[in-house]
Amino acid sequence: MATDRLIRLFTDENRVRVFAAVALGAGTPEEVARAAGVPAKETALALLKLREQGVVTAEGGSGLAVAYELFRQEARAGREGAAQDAGNPGSGDADTDLVLRTFVRDGRRLVRLPAQWSRKKLVLRYIAEQTFEPGVEYPERTVDEKLRGWCEDGDIDHVTLRRYLVDLEHLRRSAGIYRRVA
Repeated sequence: MATDRLIRLFTDENRVRVFAAVALGAGTPEEVARAAGVPAKETALALLKLREQGVVTAEGGSGLAVAYELFRQEARAGREGAAQDAGNPGSGDADTDLVLRTFVRDGRRLVRLPAQWSRKKLVLRYIAEQTFEPGVEYPERTVDEKLRGWCEDGDIDHVTLRRYLVDLEHLRRSAGIYRRVA
Protein backbone atom coordinates (compact mmCIF):
# COMPACT_ATOMS: atom_id res chain seq x y z
CA MET A 1 0.00 0.00 0.00
CA ALA A 2 1.46 3.33 -1.01
CA THR A 3 1.72 5.96 1.70
CA ASP A 4 -0.38 8.45 -0.26
CA ARG A 5 -3.15 5.86 -0.60
CA LEU A 6 -2.99 5.32 3.16
CA ILE A 7 -3.25 9.05 3.74
CA ARG A 8 -6.27 9.29 1.41
CA LEU A 9 -7.88 6.41 3.31
CA PHE A 10 -7.78 8.45 6.51
CA THR A 11 -9.15 11.68 5.05
CA ASP A 12 -12.66 10.55 5.95
CA GLU A 13 -13.54 11.37 9.58
CA ASN A 14 -15.78 8.33 10.02
CA ARG A 15 -13.01 5.99 8.86
CA VAL A 16 -10.59 7.58 11.30
CA ARG A 17 -13.04 7.22 14.18
CA VAL A 18 -13.86 3.62 13.23
CA PHE A 19 -10.17 2.76 12.87
CA ALA A 20 -9.44 4.32 16.27
CA ALA A 21 -12.22 2.28 17.88
CA VAL A 22 -10.76 -0.93 16.43
CA ALA A 23 -7.27 0.09 17.56
CA LEU A 24 -8.62 0.67 21.07
CA GLY A 25 -10.09 -2.83 21.20
CA ALA A 26 -13.62 -2.78 19.78
CA GLY A 27 -13.94 -6.24 18.22
CA THR A 28 -17.38 -6.25 16.58
CA PRO A 29 -19.10 -3.78 14.27
CA GLU A 30 -21.60 -3.00 17.04
CA GLU A 31 -18.83 -2.26 19.56
CA VAL A 32 -17.03 -0.15 16.95
CA ALA A 33 -20.16 1.89 16.21
CA ARG A 34 -20.72 2.56 19.94
CA ALA A 35 -17.08 3.41 20.67
CA ALA A 36 -16.69 5.60 17.57
CA GLY A 37 -20.04 7.34 17.94
CA VAL A 38 -20.74 6.63 14.27
CA PRO A 39 -24.11 5.30 13.02
CA ALA A 40 -24.16 1.57 12.18
CA LYS A 41 -24.51 2.10 8.41
CA GLU A 42 -21.52 4.47 8.23
CA THR A 43 -19.56 2.14 10.52
CA ALA A 44 -20.20 -0.76 8.16
CA LEU A 45 -19.08 1.31 5.14
CA ALA A 46 -15.95 2.52 6.93
CA LEU A 47 -15.07 -1.02 8.06
CA LEU A 48 -15.57 -2.30 4.52
CA LYS A 49 -13.16 0.30 3.13
CA LEU A 50 -10.62 -0.26 5.91
CA ARG A 51 -10.75 -4.03 5.35
CA GLU A 52 -10.47 -3.63 1.55
CA GLN A 53 -7.30 -1.61 2.06
CA GLY A 54 -5.96 -4.17 4.51
CA VAL A 55 -5.54 -1.89 7.54
CA VAL A 56 -8.25 -3.69 9.53
CA THR A 57 -8.67 -7.46 9.55
CA ALA A 58 -11.44 -9.72 10.77
CA GLU A 59 -9.53 -12.30 12.75
CA GLY A 60 -11.30 -15.67 13.11
CA GLY A 61 -12.98 -15.79 16.50
CA SER A 62 -11.31 -12.75 18.02
CA GLY A 63 -13.10 -10.14 15.89
CA LEU A 64 -11.72 -7.00 14.31
CA ALA A 65 -8.08 -5.99 14.66
CA VAL A 66 -5.62 -3.48 13.24
CA ALA A 67 -3.22 -4.99 10.70
CA TYR A 68 -0.11 -3.68 12.43
CA GLU A 69 2.17 -5.77 10.21
CA LEU A 70 1.01 -3.72 7.20
CA PHE A 71 2.11 -0.52 8.93
CA ARG A 72 5.45 -2.11 9.87
CA GLN A 73 5.99 -3.13 6.24
CA GLU A 74 5.17 0.39 5.07
CA ALA A 75 7.60 1.86 7.59
CA ARG A 76 10.34 -0.56 6.49
CA ALA A 77 9.66 0.18 2.82
CA GLY A 78 9.81 3.91 3.54
CA ARG A 79 13.14 3.58 5.33
CA GLU A 80 14.58 1.39 2.59
CA GLY A 81 13.29 3.76 -0.07
CA ALA A 82 14.86 6.71 1.69
CA ALA A 83 18.16 4.86 1.99
CA GLN A 84 18.11 3.95 -1.70
CA ASP A 85 16.92 7.35 -2.83
CA ALA A 86 20.27 8.52 -4.04
CA GLY A 87 18.44 9.78 -7.13
CA ASN A 88 17.07 12.75 -5.26
CA PRO A 89 19.67 15.27 -4.27
CA GLY A 90 19.99 15.85 -0.57
CA SER A 91 22.42 17.85 1.48
CA GLY A 92 20.81 17.72 4.88
CA ASP A 93 19.92 21.42 4.69
CA ALA A 94 16.21 21.94 3.95
CA ASP A 95 16.69 25.14 1.92
CA THR A 96 19.48 23.64 -0.19
CA ASP A 97 17.48 20.46 -0.74
CA LEU A 98 14.47 22.48 -1.89
CA VAL A 99 16.57 24.34 -4.45
CA LEU A 100 18.14 21.11 -5.71
CA ARG A 101 14.78 19.33 -5.97
CA THR A 102 13.43 22.28 -7.93
CA PHE A 103 16.22 22.41 -10.49
CA VAL A 104 17.60 18.84 -10.57
CA ARG A 105 15.61 15.71 -11.48
CA ASP A 106 16.59 12.14 -10.67
CA GLY A 107 19.81 13.43 -9.13
CA ARG A 108 21.45 13.65 -12.57
CA ARG A 109 19.31 15.89 -14.79
CA LEU A 110 19.33 19.67 -14.83
CA VAL A 111 15.83 21.02 -15.43
CA ARG A 112 17.11 24.57 -15.84
CA LEU A 113 19.52 26.88 -14.13
CA PRO A 114 18.05 29.20 -11.52
CA ALA A 115 17.95 32.90 -12.35
CA GLN A 116 18.98 33.88 -8.82
CA TRP A 117 22.77 33.87 -8.68
CA SER A 118 23.10 32.29 -5.21
CA ARG A 119 20.85 29.39 -6.25
CA LYS A 120 22.69 29.04 -9.55
CA LYS A 121 26.01 28.69 -7.71
CA LEU A 122 24.51 26.08 -5.40
CA VAL A 123 23.19 23.98 -8.32
CA LEU A 124 26.48 24.28 -10.22
CA ARG A 125 28.47 23.20 -7.16
CA TYR A 126 26.17 20.18 -6.83
CA ILE A 127 26.70 19.27 -10.49
CA ALA A 128 30.48 19.54 -10.12
CA GLU A 129 30.50 17.41 -6.98
CA GLN A 130 28.28 14.73 -8.51
CA THR A 131 30.09 14.59 -11.84
CA PHE A 132 33.80 15.01 -11.24
CA GLU A 133 36.20 13.51 -8.71
CA PRO A 134 38.58 15.98 -7.07
CA GLY A 135 42.10 15.90 -8.47
CA VAL A 136 41.25 13.64 -11.43
CA GLU A 137 42.23 15.01 -14.83
CA TYR A 138 39.55 14.97 -17.52
CA PRO A 139 40.07 15.77 -21.22
CA GLU A 140 37.59 18.26 -22.65
CA ARG A 141 35.78 15.52 -24.59
CA THR A 142 35.10 13.58 -21.37
CA VAL A 143 33.92 16.74 -19.58
CA ASP A 144 31.53 17.45 -22.47
CA GLU A 145 30.16 13.89 -22.42
CA LYS A 146 29.56 14.02 -18.67
CA LEU A 147 27.86 17.40 -18.86
CA ARG A 148 25.65 16.41 -21.82
CA GLY A 149 23.93 13.93 -19.50
CA TRP A 150 22.88 16.80 -17.26
CA CYS A 151 21.50 18.81 -20.19
CA GLU A 152 19.36 16.25 -22.03
CA ASP A 153 15.98 17.61 -20.95
CA GLY A 154 16.92 21.15 -20.01
CA ASP A 155 17.20 24.37 -21.92
CA ILE A 156 20.92 24.80 -21.25
CA ASP A 157 23.72 23.24 -23.27
CA HIS A 158 26.81 21.45 -21.99
CA VAL A 159 29.18 24.16 -23.26
CA THR A 160 27.43 26.84 -21.18
CA LEU A 161 27.43 24.52 -18.20
CA ARG A 162 31.17 23.86 -18.63
CA ARG A 163 31.82 27.61 -18.88
CA TYR A 164 29.95 28.28 -15.63
CA LEU A 165 31.86 25.52 -13.85
CA VAL A 166 35.17 27.00 -14.97
CA ASP A 167 34.12 30.58 -14.19
CA LEU A 168 33.07 29.59 -10.68
CA GLU A 169 36.31 27.61 -10.29
CA HIS A 170 34.59 24.29 -9.70
CA LEU A 171 36.73 23.10 -12.61
CA ARG A 172 40.18 24.35 -13.54
CA ARG A 173 41.27 24.18 -17.15
CA SER A 174 44.83 23.97 -18.42
CA ALA A 175 45.84 22.94 -21.94
CA GLY A 176 42.48 21.25 -22.62
CA ILE A 177 42.58 19.24 -19.39
CA TYR A 178 40.03 19.88 -16.64
CA ARG A 179 40.35 19.11 -12.96
CA ARG A 180 37.83 19.60 -10.18
CA VAL A 181 39.13 21.72 -7.37
CA ALA A 182 38.99 19.91 -4.03
